Amino acid sequence: LLNTASGLDDPTEGSVTIEGTDVGSLDDNAKTSYRATRMGFIFQFYNLLPVLTAVENVELPLLVSGTRPAEARRLALAQLERVGLSEWATHRPGQLSGGQRQRVTIARALVNDPTIVWADEPTGDLDSVTAGQVMDLLAGLNREQGQTFVIVTHGREIAGRCHRIVHMRDGRIEREEQLAG
Repeated sequence: LLNTASGLDDPTEGSVTIEGTDVGSLDDNAKTSYRATRMGFIFQFYNLLPVLTAVENVELPLLVSGTRPAEARRLALAQLERVGLSEWATHRPGQLSGGQRQRVTIARALVNDPTIVWADEPTGDLDSVTAGQVMDLLAGLNREQGQTFVIVTHGREIAGRCHRIVHMRDGRIEREEQLAG
């Protein structure tokens, strides 16, 4: 689902339109550019590079897209502060807890100021207390910054914290719920 919705895979039927752009109609280079500038990704297992520090992991997408190093560092540090990890900026992933690693991943997903953030089981590898803290962070970013998150989860408690739930089975929408937000 996330691969198709984010333009990583083309849909077998229909189309994916984000902000008026038919993502499926873009060529590969345009899709890559669109994802790099308009989307953020949060993964269950973080996908952080172990040899890089937290700030280096966060600034990496900016450097790849051509942002000047000093500006990339400034933006990365601002995102780490936003997720409460500025004091951990020079630590490598192996020196961080699971919750801290996930917050680095969230900072990296937000560093390019995306329109939408795709989150694949963002709390799946965390204990319940840390999962709640991560969801508090995402809810706060949604509420205070208007950041849009699409979260894939098998956890009912996590889904219950979202504004809208789309239940799927075997690749098809089974039902939708609109929750009070």
